[in-house]
Amino acid sequence: MDYSESMQTHPGSTNLKENSEIGSVVDKNDCDELEALVMSRAQTSTSLSSACSYRSTDVDISEERMRRKLRFFFMNPIEKWQAKHRVPYKFVVQVIKIILVTVQLCLFAHNRYKHVNYTWDNRIAFSHLFLNGWDTTREVNSYPPSVGPLAVYKISKFYETLDFAVIGYANLGNAIGPYSYTEEDNSMPAPLLCLYQYKEGTIFGFNESYMFNSEIDERCLNLTVEPNVTAKNYSAKDFLKEHGILINFSSLVKAEMTFSLKTVNFKAAGPITPPDCYKFNIKISFDNEDHDGQMLLSLDADAVRLYCKGDVEYVVDNRLDSILLSILNSLVIVICSISLILCCRAIYRAQQLKLVTINFFQKAYKKDLSAEGQLEFLNMWYIMIIINDVLIILGSGIKEQIERKQFAGDQWNICSVFLGTGNLLVWFGVLRYLGFFKTYNVVILTLKKAAPKVARFLLCALLIYAGFTFCGWLILGPYHMKFRSLASTSECLFALINGDDMYATFSIMSFKSPMLWWYSRIYLYCFISLYIYVVISLFISVIMDAYDTIKLYYKCGFPKSDLQAFVAACTDEASSGIYRNESSSSLGDMVDKLCCCKKTPYTLFSGRSSNFVGAICV
Repeated sequence: MDYSESMQTHPGSTNLKENSEIGSVVDKNDCDELEALVMSRAQTSTSLSSACSYRSTDVDISEERMRRKLRFFFMNPIEKWQAKHRVPYKFVVQVIKIILVTVQLCLFAHNRYKHVNYTWDNRIAFSHLFLNGWDTTREVNSYPPSVGPLAVYKISKFYETLDFAVIGYANLGNAIGPYSYTEEDNSMPAPLLCLYQYKEGTIFGFNESYMFNSEIDERCLNLTVEPNVTAKNYSAKDFLKEHGILINFSSLVKAEMTFSLKTVNFKAAGPITPPDCYKFNIKISFDNEDHDGQMLLSLDADAVRLYCKGDVEYVVDNRLDSILLSILNSLVIVICSISLILCCRAIYRAQQLKLVTINFFQKAYKKDLSAEGQLEFLNMWYIMIIINDVLIILGSGIKEQIERKQFAGDQWNICSVFLGTGNLLVWFGVLRYLGFFKTYNVVILTLKKAAPKVARFLLCALLIYAGFTFCGWLILGPYHMKFRSLASTSECLFALINGDDMYATFSIMSFKSPMLWWYSRIYLYCFISLYIYVVISLFISVIMDAYDTIKLYYKCGFPKSDLQAFVAACTDEASSGIYRNESSSSLGDMVDKLCCCKKTPYTLFSGRSSNFVGAICV
């Protein structure tokens, strides 16, 4: 909650006992005691003829000035406009930033979806062209999986899979997709086959003996093949034998076949957008690391965007789209940089004012400002804005490089993480301005009030959750597909807490071990009952308790720190004009306020001399 709202809602808070503390500064004589009494009861600025009157009035004026400085510091942008007609430039910058980064994110999300969807569809096409045994049922991710993993179980099938991939690569013209080879003359480069084998791995199962050396040797060779070759006149097994390579499947760890293709995506083209050119680095993997008789088969296609040469006959590429996107990226980087500078400047000025306030309390009241009061000068909203500015600047820079075709591959994902997280925090920042209104501020204050209790509660709940997670992974992992890894076990239990897929979790459990089958029932019933009926109910009660406390604060008054109580004595309204009278309207002062921190010396009077306290950023 902004401090300014708290002051307006509850102005009747208890003030600091100024008389006793001011008395420690002013000389203790009869005249001083009489004037201190007058100041405490009437709090007037009546001029007395004596010298002691002059000294006490100066003390009161210095305190009031300090209160007004702090009062103005904790005002919201609307109140600052009313007080000094100061343009809320940070607010204006944030509004512009929200609009720009949201437009940028929407455009990037659209382009990223087209890019990922295009590469995924091509991966499916490559699987049909180069993977022996691939079918359409494997193209949809279903749960539970409707088919088992694609794998090779026989030596002959391994060589057939190699032949199928090489022949498909050699007959690329039969594909519907507009694929070409990577050479400039479209000649076919030979695919590369790499074999990873243990240096020595021989098994004699009949007498339980073996010969083994764990060092892995890598051997690669090009599978030279003629274009348009058919299955009748090509054999990968014979080709390897001619080159002196004999595969020992007992020692084979994995095999990889790699080659590259080029293509152009016409669908991405539009009135102001040229087509995209891609290079796909394709890798077919045979995974035999487990040596369990099942060699897993998979295909991966890594897309790299290329710089297109355009239509070579009659049309020049329209680059208006890339120009507009570059302008948008530049605007986002500029506005986020301005926001970053303004927020850093505001935090720096707040820390300067904090030091001055601490020094003032020590000089005037002979005590230190409390830790709670010092935290009032640290605005966490500004910290969050600085973080999202940094993320968006980095993401915009990567996005610009991607659109210039200088980055490819995983840079799309990195850019989306930066821009997405930055945009998330930008929209979170809108809550700061809603917090200026009492109705909307209840949510923020409730979360702030409940945060310590929620953290302690979640720590206890997490310990119980960790126990169930490790237990389920160890006991049920070999017999239940949802508990096969620590991560999947945690995901399964979290889904059960939210009531998701309960019956399937019970029914999938294998009945190979009747004892573990019954144990799984007891385990699941205990976990579900404990978390749904006890833990979640207690969690909600913690939040509701904080909400009831905030409602009580609105009714009876918010507790105040020593700093808040000190500032509460300043009852000058923002529109009273007194703040405007203390400010300067010269052009030089305006430049100082925008570009640097203008420091005004601040003194505390004591007797006929003045003690320098510090400088206040105004």
